[in-house]
Amino acid sequence: MFSKASRDKKQLQLAKQFIEALAHKLDSKVSIRLWDGSVVPLGTDPVPGLELSLSGPGVIGSLIRRPTAENLLCHYVRKHIDFHGADLVTFMRKMRVKGSRRRSKSISKSLILKLAYRFGLARELDASTSVRFKGEDTGKNRVKSDNKDFIQFHYDISNDFYRLFLDDEMVYTCGYFRDWNESLEQAQLNKLDMICRKLQLKPGDRMLDIGCGWGALICYAATHYGVQAHGVTLSEAQVELAQQRIRERGLEGQVTVALCDYNDVDQKFDKISSIGMAEHVGIDNFRGYVKKVRSMLEPDGLFLNHAITRPAKGNKKEFRKQSAERRLLSKYIFPGGELDHQGHVLDELENGGFEVHDVEGWRDHYGLTCEHWAKRLEANREKAIEIVGEEKYRMWLLYLAGVTMALADGTARIFQTVVSNYVERGHSGMPPTREHLYEGLLSDERQFAEHAA
Repeated sequence: MFSKASRDKKQLQLAKQFIEALAHKLDSKVSIRLWDGSVVPLGTDPVPGLELSLSGPGVIGSLIRRPTAENLLCHYVRKHIDFHGADLVTFMRKMRVKGSRRRSKSISKSLILKLAYRFGLARELDASTSVRFKGEDTGKNRVKSDNKDFIQFHYDISNDFYRLFLDDEMVYTCGYFRDWNESLEQAQLNKLDMICRKLQLKPGDRMLDIGCGWGALICYAATHYGVQAHGVTLSEAQVELAQQRIRERGLEGQVTVALCDYNDVDQKFDKISSIGMAEHVGIDNFRGYVKKVRSMLEPDGLFLNHAITRPAKGNKKEFRKQSAERRLLSKYIFPGGELDHQGHVLDELENGGFEVHDVEGWRDHYGLTCEHWAKRLEANREKAIEIVGEEKYRMWLLYLAGVTMALADGTARIFQTVVSNYVERGHSGMPPTREHLYEGLLSDERQFAEHAA
């Protein structure tokens, strides 16, 4: 029988041998820090200090026994796997190697078998975590009452938690950068104003914002465009803060917000916005969502749908097939969420009686927005852990950094679509050009000053 010291030594030797073989294939900028403190480069020119650490041989053993994305995620959440030397977005960019999966498959099978044999009996570290959604998270068999549970799992974490990484107005959707070097605060004001311009808001318009968040858009639209604005959300934390802000800004009687499912709204509006809400609807429910929105919109009224999407696939079956990454998002971040492709969104809008006027892709804008969020959250690490605990903090940091990378790769996209409630033949009523979107834009200093006032 091998002694424990001898076994540990052989495990370390084999781990180093495997990493060296992996380094030969990948040539990454990252190094691996093993549990004894030794550091093995994953390439010929590693960045000093940029390291991925493993807390013990049990991590390798666990991943050998269950080589799944969820098991890897849970070990990260429990800090059995950690990163060092850069913020997570930068670390992920440096670590990535084009064709890494294909390259790693060419490693000697005998070496992999040795690794499996040597680490297969290593004492497994507990990778369980309690930060997942407890119910049925896919939303495939949802009933109406599930919507509130889904929304509150994601949004009712804590308003103080969201304050750690959002702008002052707490806008939790894609910003709009007129210059890539603009601040997140300016980009979010740009976005609020652009939505108002696309909806052609004017004094006296009755506006509905479906999924209104903490009320930034409805307050902005009322203050700067003179509309009567109403927002609905299923998040109790959002309603509480939105109502507080309405009172503080003296907008009672002009702006209202309700804890309400959009399906229960029975009023008519001239303009409707849905900003980052359609992702919660589910593809199978999208036709009903379109029908409901149109039923609330006055003839020739405008609707702006702002939603994250995925690229279309060769057929519906292939597109609806759920990847491991999307499964994890449902379990741990967005229960009930599902991303459609923009082609199907347009099909359903037109089939539902809307006329499409404007489609704009904001993928680069959202990628930069998420990068700002991830870096801000990481900069407030201690406060975040105090509010939500370390496991949820680490989950959210990885989520924001991962979405940043997905948008950069184009595996996630985002579109704003403007449609009208087409009723009769004749002129659409739309302006002849898009000048209304850009003419008279305020300078950054004036826009901030007027918004603050």
